[in-house]
Amino acid sequence: MSVPPIRGLMRRVQTAIRPRVHVTPAPNDVNVAWNVPVRLRDGVTLRMNVFRPQTDEPVPVIMSAHPYNKDAIPAATRSGRGLNFQFRLFPQPDPITISEWTSWEAPDPVVWVRRGYAVVNADLRGGGRAEGSSSLFSDEEAADYAELIRWAGTQPWSNGRVGLLGVSYLAISQYKVAALRPPHLAAICPWEGFTDIYRDFLRPGGIREDGFAIIWSALSRRLARVNDDLRQEQVHRVTRDQWYEERTPDLGAIRVPMLVCGSFSDHNLHTRGSFEAFRRAGSEQKWLVTHRDGKWSTFTSADAQRTQAAFFDHFLRGIDNGWEARSPVRIRVTDAHRKPAAIYDRADWPPEDATERRLHLDVTTGLLVDRPVTAPGRRIWRTHGPGLQFRWVVDSTLDVVGSAWLRLWVEAIDTTDVSLFVAMRKLRDGREITFEGSFGYSGDPITAGWQRAGFHKLDTDLSTSTQPVHTYRTLQPLVPGTPIPVDVALLPHATRLRSGDVIELDIRGTWPQPRNPVTGQFPSGYEPSPSGSIALHSGGEHGSSLLFTTMRCGDSQQASVGL
Repeated sequence: MSVPPIRGLMRRVQTAIRPRVHVTPAPNDVNVAWNVPVRLRDGVTLRMNVFRPQTDEPVPVIMSAHPYNKDAIPAATRSGRGLNFQFRLFPQPDPITISEWTSWEAPDPVVWVRRGYAVVNADLRGGGRAEGSSSLFSDEEAADYAELIRWAGTQPWSNGRVGLLGVSYLAISQYKVAALRPPHLAAICPWEGFTDIYRDFLRPGGIREDGFAIIWSALSRRLARVNDDLRQEQVHRVTRDQWYEERTPDLGAIRVPMLVCGSFSDHNLHTRGSFEAFRRAGSEQKWLVTHRDGKWSTFTSADAQRTQAAFFDHFLRGIDNGWEARSPVRIRVTDAHRKPAAIYDRADWPPEDATERRLHLDVTTGLLVDRPVTAPGRRIWRTHGPGLQFRWVVDSTLDVVGSAWLRLWVEAIDTTDVSLFVAMRKLRDGREITFEGSFGYSGDPITAGWQRAGFHKLDTDLSTSTQPVHTYRTLQPLVPGTPIPVDVALLPHATRLRSGDVIELDIRGTWPQPRNPVTGQFPSGYEPSPSGSIALHSGGEHGSSLLFTTMRCGDSQQASVGL
Protein backbone atom coordinates (compact mmCIF):
# COMPACT_ATOMS: atom_id res chain seq x y z
CA MET A 1 0.00 0.00 0.00
CA SER A 2 1.32 3.39 -0.88
CA VAL A 3 2.00 6.00 1.78
CA PRO A 4 0.62 9.43 0.78
CA PRO A 5 3.42 12.00 0.64
CA ILE A 6 3.77 14.54 3.41
CA ARG A 7 2.59 17.24 1.02
CA GLY A 8 -0.85 15.58 0.99
CA LEU A 9 -1.14 15.74 4.79
CA MET A 10 0.01 19.35 4.93
CA ARG A 11 -2.29 20.35 2.08
CA ARG A 12 -5.34 18.88 3.82
CA VAL A 13 -4.52 20.55 7.13
CA GLN A 14 -3.89 23.91 5.46
CA THR A 15 -7.09 23.64 3.43
CA ALA A 16 -9.21 22.80 6.46
CA ILE A 17 -7.89 25.88 8.28
CA ARG A 18 -7.71 28.35 5.40
CA PRO A 19 -8.66 27.27 1.89
CA ARG A 20 -6.63 28.95 -0.83
CA VAL A 21 -9.71 30.53 -2.36
CA HIS A 22 -9.85 34.27 -3.00
CA VAL A 23 -13.31 35.79 -3.35
CA THR A 24 -13.51 39.05 -5.26
CA PRO A 25 -16.31 41.61 -4.76
CA ALA A 26 -19.04 41.84 -7.36
CA PRO A 27 -18.73 44.72 -9.84
CA ASN A 28 -21.42 47.37 -10.13
CA ASP A 29 -21.57 47.43 -13.92
CA VAL A 30 -23.48 44.14 -14.37
CA ASN A 31 -27.23 43.83 -14.87
CA VAL A 32 -28.43 41.29 -12.32
CA ALA A 33 -31.90 39.80 -11.94
CA TRP A 34 -32.35 37.48 -8.96
CA ASN A 35 -34.86 34.62 -8.85
CA VAL A 36 -36.39 35.14 -12.27
CA PRO A 37 -39.39 32.76 -12.51
CA VAL A 38 -39.99 30.34 -15.38
CA ARG A 39 -43.30 28.47 -15.35
CA LEU A 40 -43.06 24.94 -16.75
CA ARG A 41 -45.48 22.78 -18.74
CA ASP A 42 -47.08 21.30 -15.58
CA GLY A 43 -47.40 24.61 -13.71
CA VAL A 44 -44.26 24.20 -11.56
CA THR A 45 -42.12 27.34 -11.37
CA LEU A 46 -38.34 27.21 -11.49
CA ARG A 47 -36.16 30.20 -10.68
CA MET A 48 -32.84 31.45 -11.96
CA ASN A 49 -30.35 34.22 -11.47
CA VAL A 50 -29.48 36.15 -14.63
CA PHE A 51 -26.30 38.20 -15.07
CA ARG A 52 -25.92 40.38 -18.19
CA PRO A 53 -23.49 42.92 -19.57
CA GLN A 54 -24.72 46.50 -19.85
CA THR A 55 -25.48 46.58 -23.54
CA ASP A 56 -28.52 46.86 -25.75
CA GLU A 57 -27.14 44.27 -28.15
CA PRO A 58 -28.36 40.65 -27.85
CA VAL A 59 -25.67 38.40 -26.37
CA PRO A 60 -25.08 34.62 -26.18
CA VAL A 61 -26.00 32.74 -23.01
CA ILE A 62 -23.93 30.50 -20.75
CA MET A 63 -26.23 28.38 -18.56
CA SER A 64 -25.93 25.90 -15.72
CA ALA A 65 -28.70 24.09 -13.84
CA HIS A 66 -28.47 21.95 -10.70
CA PRO A 67 -30.14 21.01 -7.38
CA TYR A 68 -27.44 22.62 -5.21
CA ASN A 69 -29.21 25.98 -4.63
CA LYS A 70 -28.07 28.71 -6.99
CA ASP A 71 -28.19 31.25 -4.14
CA ALA A 72 -25.55 29.42 -2.06
CA ILE A 73 -22.88 31.92 -3.06
CA PRO A 74 -20.27 33.82 -1.04
CA ALA A 75 -22.31 37.03 -1.33
CA ALA A 76 -25.14 35.37 0.60
CA THR A 77 -22.97 34.54 3.62
CA ARG A 78 -22.61 36.69 6.71
CA SER A 79 -19.16 37.91 5.73
CA GLY A 80 -19.93 38.17 2.05
CA ARG A 81 -16.83 36.07 1.43
CA GLY A 82 -17.90 32.74 2.94
CA LEU A 83 -17.11 29.55 1.06
CA ASN A 84 -18.84 26.29 0.33
CA PHE A 85 -17.68 23.81 3.00
CA GLN A 86 -16.36 21.48 0.28
CA PHE A 87 -13.52 23.92 -0.34
CA ARG A 88 -12.28 22.90 3.13
CA LEU A 89 -12.71 19.16 2.56
CA PHE A 90 -11.09 18.79 -0.84
CA PRO A 91 -7.72 20.59 -1.12
CA GLN A 92 -6.59 21.95 -4.46
CA PRO A 93 -2.98 22.24 -5.62
CA ASP A 94 -3.36 25.82 -6.88
CA PRO A 95 -5.12 28.92 -5.54
CA ILE A 96 -8.63 29.61 -6.81
CA THR A 97 -10.15 33.01 -7.51
CA ILE A 98 -13.92 33.43 -7.86
CA SER A 99 -16.34 36.31 -7.56
CA GLU A 100 -18.86 36.49 -4.74
CA TRP A 101 -21.64 35.53 -7.19
CA THR A 102 -20.16 32.11 -8.01
CA SER A 103 -22.01 29.02 -6.81
CA TRP A 104 -20.44 25.61 -6.29
CA GLU A 105 -19.02 24.10 -9.51
CA ALA A 106 -20.75 26.71 -11.67
CA PRO A 107 -19.12 29.18 -14.06
CA ASP A 108 -18.21 32.52 -12.53
CA PRO A 109 -20.78 35.08 -13.78
CA VAL A 110 -18.31 37.96 -13.64
CA VAL A 111 -15.77 36.17 -15.83
CA TRP A 112 -18.33 35.46 -18.55
CA VAL A 113 -20.15 38.80 -18.42
CA ARG A 114 -16.77 40.45 -18.90
CA ARG A 115 -16.44 38.35 -22.05
CA GLY A 116 -19.77 39.60 -23.38
CA TYR A 117 -22.03 36.71 -22.33
CA ALA A 118 -25.20 36.53 -20.28
CA VAL A 119 -24.96 33.96 -17.50
CA VAL A 120 -27.98 32.01 -16.24
CA ASN A 121 -27.69 29.92 -13.06
CA ALA A 122 -30.88 27.92 -12.47
CA ASP A 123 -32.39 25.88 -9.65
CA LEU A 124 -33.69 22.59 -10.97
CA ARG A 125 -37.03 21.25 -9.74
CA GLY A 126 -36.95 20.78 -5.97
CA GLY A 127 -33.68 22.66 -5.51
CA GLY A 128 -33.12 26.08 -3.98
CA ARG A 129 -36.13 28.31 -4.64
CA ALA A 130 -37.59 26.14 -7.38
CA GLU A 131 -40.97 24.58 -6.73
CA GLY A 132 -41.83 20.90 -6.75
CA SER A 133 -39.79 17.82 -5.99
CA SER A 134 -37.50 15.88 -8.28
CA SER A 135 -35.87 12.62 -9.19
CA LEU A 136 -32.19 13.29 -9.76
CA PHE A 137 -30.71 12.33 -13.15
CA SER A 138 -34.25 11.77 -14.48
CA ASP A 139 -35.97 12.37 -17.83
CA GLU A 140 -38.25 14.89 -16.09
CA GLU A 141 -35.21 16.87 -14.98
CA ALA A 142 -33.91 16.92 -18.57
CA ALA A 143 -37.30 18.07 -19.88
CA ASP A 144 -37.30 20.90 -17.32
CA TYR A 145 -33.81 21.91 -18.40
CA ALA A 146 -34.91 21.97 -22.04
CA GLU A 147 -37.65 24.46 -21.16
CA LEU A 148 -35.12 26.69 -19.40
CA ILE A 149 -32.93 26.62 -22.51
CA ARG A 150 -35.87 27.59 -24.72
CA TRP A 151 -36.68 30.43 -22.34
CA ALA A 152 -33.09 31.75 -22.36
CA GLY A 153 -32.90 31.49 -26.13
CA THR A 154 -36.03 33.61 -26.68
CA GLN A 155 -35.36 36.55 -24.37
CA PRO A 156 -34.88 39.97 -26.00
CA TRP A 157 -31.36 40.23 -24.53
CA SER A 158 -30.37 36.81 -25.96
CA ASN A 159 -28.91 36.22 -29.43
CA GLY A 160 -30.75 32.87 -29.47
CA ARG A 161 -27.70 30.70 -28.80
CA VAL A 162 -27.31 28.94 -25.45
CA GLY A 163 -24.25 27.04 -24.22
CA LEU A 164 -24.06 24.82 -21.12
CA LEU A 165 -21.08 24.82 -18.76
CA GLY A 166 -20.29 23.37 -15.34
CA VAL A 167 -18.53 20.70 -13.28
CA SER A 168 -19.83 17.41 -11.86
CA TYR A 169 -23.65 17.50 -11.56
CA LEU A 170 -23.60 20.68 -13.64
CA ALA A 171 -21.81 18.63 -16.32
CA ILE A 172 -23.90 15.47 -15.88
CA SER A 173 -27.17 17.36 -16.31
CA GLN A 174 -26.02 18.47 -19.76
CA TYR A 175 -26.03 15.00 -21.34
CA LYS A 176 -29.72 14.12 -21.07
CA VAL A 177 -30.94 17.54 -22.12
CA ALA A 178 -28.52 17.64 -25.05
CA ALA A 179 -29.93 14.30 -26.21
CA LEU A 180 -33.37 16.00 -26.39
CA ARG A 181 -31.92 18.55 -28.86
CA PRO A 182 -33.92 21.54 -27.59
CA PRO A 183 -34.14 24.65 -29.78
CA HIS A 184 -31.45 27.28 -29.07
CA LEU A 185 -28.98 24.82 -27.54
CA ALA A 186 -25.86 25.60 -29.58
CA ALA A 187 -22.98 23.96 -27.65
CA ILE A 188 -22.21 22.13 -24.41
CA CYS A 189 -19.08 21.90 -22.27
CA PRO A 190 -19.39 19.14 -19.64
CA TRP A 191 -16.27 19.78 -17.57
CA GLU A 192 -15.77 16.42 -15.79
CA GLY A 193 -19.03 14.54 -15.38
CA PHE A 194 -19.87 10.84 -15.27
CA THR A 195 -22.37 9.38 -17.74
CA ASP A 196 -23.48 6.07 -16.21
CA ILE A 197 -24.83 6.21 -12.67
CA TYR A 198 -24.22 2.48 -12.18
CA ARG A 199 -20.84 1.92 -13.88
CA ASP A 200 -19.28 5.26 -12.90
CA PHE A 201 -20.76 6.17 -9.53
CA LEU A 202 -22.92 3.84 -7.45
CA ARG A 203 -21.53 0.41 -8.42
CA PRO A 204 -18.33 0.69 -10.47
CA GLY A 205 -17.27 -2.79 -11.50
CA GLY A 206 -20.48 -4.03 -9.89
CA ILE A 207 -19.05 -3.13 -6.46
CA ARG A 208 -21.08 -0.88 -4.17
CA GLU A 209 -19.44 2.50 -3.48
CA ASP A 210 -19.65 3.06 0.27
CA GLY A 211 -17.98 6.44 0.67
CA PHE A 212 -18.87 9.43 -1.45
CA ALA A 213 -22.22 7.91 -2.46
CA ILE A 214 -23.38 7.89 1.17
CA ILE A 215 -22.34 11.50 1.75
CA TRP A 216 -23.69 12.80 -1.55
CA SER A 217 -27.03 11.01 -1.15
CA ALA A 218 -27.54 12.53 2.30
CA LEU A 219 -26.38 15.95 1.13
CA SER A 220 -28.66 15.99 -1.91
CA ARG A 221 -31.68 15.17 0.27
CA ARG A 222 -30.72 18.03 2.55
CA LEU A 223 -30.21 20.55 -0.25
CA ALA A 224 -33.19 19.62 -2.41
CA ARG A 225 -36.61 18.00 -2.26
CA VAL A 226 -35.92 14.70 -3.98
CA ASN A 227 -38.24 11.76 -4.46
CA ASP A 228 -35.63 9.00 -4.40
CA ASP A 229 -33.38 7.89 -1.57
CA LEU A 230 -30.30 7.32 -3.71
CA ARG A 231 -28.47 5.33 -1.03
CA GLN A 232 -31.43 3.05 -0.44
CA GLU A 233 -31.80 2.38 -4.16
CA GLN A 234 -28.07 1.70 -4.44
CA VAL A 235 -28.09 -0.84 -1.62
CA HIS A 236 -31.13 -2.76 -2.84
CA ARG A 237 -30.47 -2.63 -6.59
CA VAL A 238 -27.44 -4.87 -7.16
CA THR A 239 -27.79 -5.44 -10.91
CA ARG A 240 -27.97 -2.75 -13.58
CA ASP A 241 -31.76 -2.73 -13.91
CA GLN A 242 -34.28 -0.36 -15.45
CA TRP A 243 -33.95 2.15 -12.59
CA TYR A 244 -30.28 2.71 -13.49
CA GLU A 245 -30.96 2.69 -17.23
CA GLU A 246 -33.61 5.41 -16.91
CA ARG A 247 -31.00 7.65 -15.25
CA THR A 248 -28.35 7.06 -17.91
CA PRO A 249 -28.25 9.45 -20.90
CA ASP A 250 -28.43 8.32 -24.50
CA LEU A 251 -25.04 9.65 -25.58
CA GLY A 252 -25.56 8.61 -29.17
CA ALA A 253 -28.53 10.99 -29.45
CA ILE A 254 -26.36 14.04 -28.73
CA ARG A 255 -25.70 16.07 -31.89
CA VAL A 256 -24.73 19.49 -30.55
CA PRO A 257 -21.05 20.57 -30.66
CA MET A 258 -19.35 19.58 -27.43
CA LEU A 259 -16.12 20.23 -25.57
CA VAL A 260 -15.49 17.53 -22.96
CA CYS A 261 -12.94 17.75 -20.17
CA GLY A 262 -11.59 14.30 -19.35
CA SER A 263 -9.61 14.25 -16.13
CA PHE A 264 -7.05 11.56 -15.33
CA SER A 265 -7.20 12.68 -11.69
CA ASP A 266 -10.79 11.67 -10.90
CA HIS A 267 -10.76 7.88 -11.26
CA ASN A 268 -13.13 7.50 -8.32
CA LEU A 269 -15.91 9.50 -9.91
CA HIS A 270 -15.85 11.26 -13.28
CA THR A 271 -12.92 9.93 -15.35
CA ARG A 272 -14.57 6.96 -17.03
CA GLY A 273 -17.79 8.77 -17.85
CA SER A 274 -16.06 11.79 -19.35
CA PHE A 275 -14.11 9.69 -21.81
CA GLU A 276 -17.22 7.66 -22.61
CA ALA A 277 -19.07 10.90 -23.36
CA PHE A 278 -16.47 11.84 -25.93
CA ARG A 279 -16.18 8.34 -27.35
CA ARG A 280 -19.89 7.62 -27.73
CA ALA A 281 -21.56 11.00 -28.32
CA GLY A 282 -23.24 11.32 -31.72
CA SER A 283 -21.88 14.83 -32.28
CA GLU A 284 -19.87 15.29 -35.44
CA GLN A 285 -18.13 18.26 -33.85
CA LYS A 286 -16.61 17.21 -30.53
CA TRP A 287 -13.37 17.92 -28.72
CA LEU A 288 -11.64 16.44 -25.69
CA VAL A 289 -9.17 18.15 -23.39
CA THR A 290 -7.38 16.23 -20.65
CA HIS A 291 -5.39 16.98 -17.51
CA ARG A 292 -4.14 15.37 -14.29
CA ASP A 293 -4.49 18.23 -11.87
CA GLY A 294 -6.96 19.62 -9.35
CA LYS A 295 -10.58 19.48 -10.50
CA TRP A 296 -11.76 22.87 -9.30
CA SER A 297 -8.47 24.75 -9.59
CA THR A 298 -8.20 23.62 -13.21
CA PHE A 299 -11.80 24.55 -14.05
CA THR A 300 -11.33 28.09 -12.73
CA SER A 301 -7.83 28.55 -14.17
CA ALA A 302 -7.13 31.18 -16.82
CA ASP A 303 -5.94 28.44 -19.20
CA ALA A 304 -9.22 26.52 -18.95
CA GLN A 305 -11.32 29.65 -19.26
CA ARG A 306 -9.47 30.66 -22.42
CA THR A 307 -10.18 27.24 -23.94
CA GLN A 308 -13.84 27.35 -22.92
CA ALA A 309 -14.17 30.88 -24.29
CA ALA A 310 -12.60 29.98 -27.65
CA PHE A 311 -15.08 27.10 -27.99
CA PHE A 312 -18.12 29.18 -27.06
CA ASP A 313 -16.96 32.24 -29.03
CA HIS A 314 -16.99 30.10 -32.16
CA PHE A 315 -20.31 28.30 -31.66
CA LEU A 316 -22.30 30.92 -29.74
CA ARG A 317 -20.95 34.13 -31.29
CA GLY A 318 -19.99 32.85 -34.73
CA ILE A 319 -16.41 34.08 -34.47
CA ASP A 320 -13.97 32.58 -36.94
CA ASN A 321 -11.16 32.03 -34.45
CA GLY A 322 -9.70 28.84 -35.90
CA TRP A 323 -11.41 26.58 -33.36
CA GLU A 324 -12.51 24.01 -35.92
CA ALA A 325 -8.93 23.63 -37.14
CA ARG A 326 -7.97 22.45 -33.67
CA SER A 327 -7.26 18.74 -33.27
CA PRO A 328 -10.17 16.90 -31.63
CA VAL A 329 -8.08 15.54 -28.73
CA ARG A 330 -5.42 17.14 -26.57
CA ILE A 331 -3.54 14.71 -24.34
CA ARG A 332 -1.50 15.89 -21.38
CA VAL A 333 1.05 13.25 -20.34
CA THR A 334 2.30 13.33 -16.73
CA ASP A 335 5.59 12.01 -15.40
CA ALA A 336 4.95 12.42 -11.67
CA HIS A 337 2.71 14.45 -9.40
CA ARG A 338 1.85 17.58 -11.45
CA LYS A 339 5.03 17.15 -13.48
CA PRO A 340 4.19 17.40 -17.20
CA ALA A 341 5.99 15.23 -19.71
CA ALA A 342 4.33 16.03 -23.05
CA ILE A 343 1.22 17.46 -24.66
CA TYR A 344 -0.02 15.78 -27.82
CA ASP A 345 -2.73 16.74 -30.29
CA ARG A 346 -4.50 13.76 -31.84
CA ALA A 347 -7.55 13.00 -33.97
CA ASP A 348 -9.13 10.48 -31.61
CA TRP A 349 -9.08 8.84 -28.21
CA PRO A 350 -7.25 6.60 -27.63
CA PRO A 351 -4.67 8.06 -30.04
CA GLU A 352 -4.71 6.45 -33.45
CA ASP A 353 -0.94 5.95 -33.46
CA ALA A 354 -0.83 4.14 -30.12
CA THR A 355 0.56 0.60 -30.08
CA GLU A 356 -0.94 -2.25 -28.11
CA ARG A 357 1.36 -4.09 -25.74
CA ARG A 358 0.62 -7.16 -23.64
CA LEU A 359 2.38 -8.29 -20.48
CA HIS A 360 1.75 -11.69 -18.92
CA LEU A 361 1.40 -12.39 -15.21
CA ASP A 362 3.59 -15.13 -13.76
CA VAL A 363 2.33 -16.20 -10.33
CA THR A 364 5.48 -18.28 -9.75
CA THR A 365 7.91 -15.34 -10.00
CA GLY A 366 5.59 -12.39 -9.29
CA LEU A 367 6.69 -10.75 -12.54
CA LEU A 368 5.00 -9.22 -15.57
CA VAL A 369 6.77 -10.62 -18.64
CA ASP A 370 6.63 -9.99 -22.38
CA ARG A 371 6.23 -13.57 -23.53
CA PRO A 372 3.33 -15.89 -22.69
CA VAL A 373 3.99 -18.04 -19.66
CA THR A 374 4.05 -21.68 -20.71
CA ALA A 375 4.15 -23.45 -17.37
CA PRO A 376 0.78 -23.35 -15.57
CA GLY A 377 0.89 -21.74 -12.14
CA ARG A 378 -1.56 -21.25 -9.29
CA ARG A 379 -1.31 -19.07 -6.21
CA ILE A 380 -3.85 -19.01 -3.38
CA TRP A 381 -4.46 -15.84 -1.39
CA ARG A 382 -6.95 -14.44 1.11
CA THR A 383 -9.31 -11.72 -0.07
CA HIS A 384 -8.84 -9.69 3.13
CA GLY A 385 -5.08 -10.10 3.12
CA PRO A 386 -2.28 -8.11 1.46
CA GLY A 387 -3.11 -9.51 -1.97
CA LEU A 388 -0.69 -10.20 -4.81
CA GLN A 389 1.84 -7.91 -6.49
CA PHE A 390 3.45 -8.28 -9.91
CA ARG A 391 6.34 -6.15 -11.17
CA TRP A 392 7.71 -5.10 -14.55
CA VAL A 393 10.94 -3.15 -15.09
CA VAL A 394 10.31 -0.67 -17.89
CA ASP A 395 12.69 -1.44 -20.75
CA SER A 396 12.54 1.88 -22.62
CA THR A 397 11.06 5.33 -22.10
CA LEU A 398 7.49 5.49 -23.37
CA ASP A 399 4.11 7.05 -22.75
CA VAL A 400 1.30 4.76 -21.63
CA VAL A 401 -1.92 6.34 -22.85
CA GLY A 402 -5.52 5.13 -22.59
CA SER A 403 -7.38 2.48 -20.63
CA ALA A 404 -6.10 -1.08 -20.06
CA TRP A 405 -7.62 -4.57 -20.09
CA LEU A 406 -6.51 -6.88 -17.29
CA ARG A 407 -7.64 -10.50 -17.66
CA LEU A 408 -7.32 -12.57 -14.50
CA TRP A 409 -8.07 -16.29 -14.31
CA VAL A 410 -9.65 -16.65 -10.88
CA GLU A 411 -10.64 -19.79 -9.01
CA ALA A 412 -12.84 -19.70 -5.91
CA ILE A 413 -11.63 -21.96 -3.11
CA ASP A 414 -14.16 -21.50 -0.30
CA THR A 415 -16.39 -18.67 -1.55
CA THR A 416 -18.91 -18.16 -4.35
CA ASP A 417 -17.96 -14.56 -5.19
CA VAL A 418 -15.02 -12.21 -5.03
CA SER A 419 -14.46 -8.52 -5.72
CA LEU A 420 -11.10 -7.58 -7.19
CA PHE A 421 -9.44 -4.21 -6.65
CA VAL A 422 -6.43 -3.42 -8.81
CA ALA A 423 -3.97 -0.53 -8.63
CA MET A 424 -1.15 0.11 -11.10
CA ARG A 425 1.71 1.82 -9.31
CA LYS A 426 4.88 3.48 -10.55
CA LEU A 427 8.13 3.16 -8.61
CA ARG A 428 11.35 5.05 -9.26
CA ASP A 429 14.52 4.48 -7.27
CA GLY A 430 12.55 2.32 -4.84
CA ARG A 431 9.94 4.97 -4.09
CA GLU A 432 6.38 5.17 -5.35
CA ILE A 433 5.63 8.10 -7.65
CA THR A 434 2.11 9.34 -6.92
CA PHE A 435 -0.34 11.53 -8.80
CA GLU A 436 -3.22 13.91 -8.24
CA GLY A 437 -6.40 11.96 -7.50
CA SER A 438 -10.08 12.33 -6.64
CA PHE A 439 -11.32 14.69 -3.91
CA GLY A 440 -7.97 16.46 -3.52
CA TYR A 441 -5.97 13.31 -2.74
CA SER A 442 -2.36 13.61 -3.88
CA GLY A 443 -1.25 9.98 -3.33
CA ASP A 444 -3.00 8.36 -6.29
CA PRO A 445 -1.44 5.47 -8.24
CA ILE A 446 -1.18 5.60 -12.04
CA THR A 447 -4.61 4.03 -12.47
CA ALA A 448 -7.02 1.61 -10.82
CA GLY A 449 -9.86 -0.76 -11.59
CA TRP A 450 -12.59 -2.68 -9.80
CA GLN A 451 -14.56 -5.80 -10.74
CA ARG A 452 -16.92 -8.18 -8.99
CA ALA A 453 -16.22 -11.61 -10.45
CA GLY A 454 -19.88 -12.65 -10.46
CA PHE A 455 -20.52 -9.99 -13.12
CA HIS A 456 -18.16 -11.47 -15.70
CA LYS A 457 -20.43 -11.22 -18.78
CA LEU A 458 -19.20 -8.57 -21.23
CA ASP A 459 -21.19 -6.04 -23.22
CA THR A 460 -19.67 -6.70 -26.63
CA ASP A 461 -21.19 -3.57 -28.16
CA LEU A 462 -19.56 -1.19 -25.67
CA SER A 463 -16.26 -2.99 -25.07
CA THR A 464 -13.17 -1.96 -27.04
CA SER A 465 -9.89 -3.78 -27.61
CA THR A 466 -8.41 -2.31 -24.41
CA GLN A 467 -11.53 -1.58 -22.35
CA PRO A 468 -13.87 -4.32 -21.16
CA VAL A 469 -17.42 -3.16 -20.38
CA HIS A 470 -19.74 -5.51 -18.51
CA THR A 471 -23.51 -5.83 -18.74
CA TYR A 472 -24.14 -6.18 -14.97
CA ARG A 473 -27.47 -7.82 -15.78
CA THR A 474 -26.96 -11.12 -13.95
CA LEU A 475 -24.85 -11.95 -10.93
CA GLN A 476 -23.51 -15.48 -11.40
CA PRO A 477 -22.01 -17.34 -8.41
CA LEU A 478 -18.54 -18.80 -8.78
CA VAL A 479 -18.16 -22.55 -8.64
CA PRO A 480 -15.35 -23.51 -6.25
CA GLY A 481 -12.60 -25.33 -8.07
CA THR A 482 -13.49 -23.93 -11.50
CA PRO A 483 -11.25 -21.14 -12.90
CA ILE A 484 -13.04 -18.35 -14.81
CA PRO A 485 -11.72 -15.30 -16.66
CA VAL A 486 -12.44 -12.01 -14.88
CA ASP A 487 -11.84 -8.92 -17.02
CA VAL A 488 -10.93 -5.73 -15.17
CA ALA A 489 -10.94 -2.32 -16.86
CA LEU A 490 -8.13 -0.05 -15.69
CA LEU A 491 -9.21 3.54 -16.11
CA PRO A 492 -7.80 6.03 -18.66
CA HIS A 493 -4.55 7.84 -17.96
CA ALA A 494 -1.56 9.29 -19.81
CA THR A 495 1.70 8.60 -18.00
CA ARG A 496 5.38 8.86 -18.90
CA LEU A 497 7.44 5.78 -17.98
CA ARG A 498 11.19 6.08 -18.02
CA SER A 499 13.59 3.26 -18.68
CA GLY A 500 14.31 1.63 -15.32
CA ASP A 501 11.01 2.61 -13.71
CA VAL A 502 9.15 -0.26 -12.05
CA ILE A 503 5.45 -0.87 -12.62
CA GLU A 504 3.71 -2.74 -9.82
CA LEU A 505 0.31 -4.33 -10.34
CA ASP A 506 -1.38 -4.59 -6.94
CA ILE A 507 -4.34 -7.03 -6.77
CA ARG A 508 -6.47 -7.25 -3.63
CA GLY A 509 -9.90 -8.05 -2.28
CA THR A 510 -10.25 -4.66 -0.55
CA TRP A 511 -9.70 -1.05 -1.65
CA PRO A 512 -5.90 -0.54 -1.65
CA GLN A 513 -5.81 3.13 -0.65
CA PRO A 514 -6.11 4.57 2.87
CA ARG A 515 -9.59 6.05 3.59
CA ASN A 516 -9.07 8.32 6.58
CA PRO A 517 -9.86 12.04 6.08
CA VAL A 518 -6.37 13.23 7.07
CA THR A 519 -3.96 11.20 4.94
CA GLY A 520 -6.33 9.02 2.93
CA GLN A 521 -8.47 9.18 -0.17
CA PHE A 522 -11.48 10.42 1.75
CA PRO A 523 -14.37 9.95 1.17
CA SER A 524 -13.90 7.18 -1.43
CA GLY A 525 -14.74 3.70 -0.16
CA TYR A 526 -16.01 0.41 -1.55
CA GLU A 527 -17.76 -2.68 -0.22
CA PRO A 528 -14.97 -5.22 0.40
CA SER A 529 -14.88 -8.64 -1.17
CA PRO A 530 -16.50 -11.46 0.81
CA SER A 531 -13.90 -13.04 3.08
CA GLY A 532 -12.42 -16.22 1.68
CA SER A 533 -9.63 -17.80 -0.29
CA ILE A 534 -9.19 -17.63 -4.07
CA ALA A 535 -6.51 -18.73 -6.48
CA LEU A 536 -5.02 -16.73 -9.32
CA HIS A 537 -3.83 -18.77 -12.30
CA SER A 538 -1.19 -17.96 -14.89
CA GLY A 539 0.34 -19.80 -17.81
CA GLY A 540 -1.02 -22.33 -20.24
CA GLU A 541 -4.74 -22.19 -20.99
CA HIS A 542 -5.30 -19.92 -17.99
CA GLY A 543 -2.90 -17.17 -18.94
CA SER A 544 -3.57 -13.94 -17.03
CA SER A 545 -2.40 -10.81 -18.86
CA LEU A 546 -2.43 -7.03 -19.05
CA LEU A 547 -3.12 -5.28 -22.37
CA PHE A 548 -2.42 -1.54 -22.68
CA THR A 549 -1.42 1.04 -25.30
CA THR A 550 1.82 2.96 -25.58
CA MET A 551 3.34 5.82 -27.56
CA ARG A 552 7.05 6.13 -28.15
CA CYS A 553 8.30 9.45 -26.86
CA GLY A 554 9.24 11.71 -29.74
CA ASP A 555 7.34 9.68 -32.36
CA SER A 556 4.96 12.57 -32.92
CA GLN A 557 5.17 16.33 -32.76
CA GLN A 558 4.06 17.81 -29.48
CA ALA A 559 1.23 20.30 -29.43
CA SER A 560 1.41 23.82 -28.15
CA VAL A 561 1.00 24.15 -24.40
CA GLY A 562 -2.33 24.63 -22.67
CA LEU A 563 -5.69 22.97 -22.55
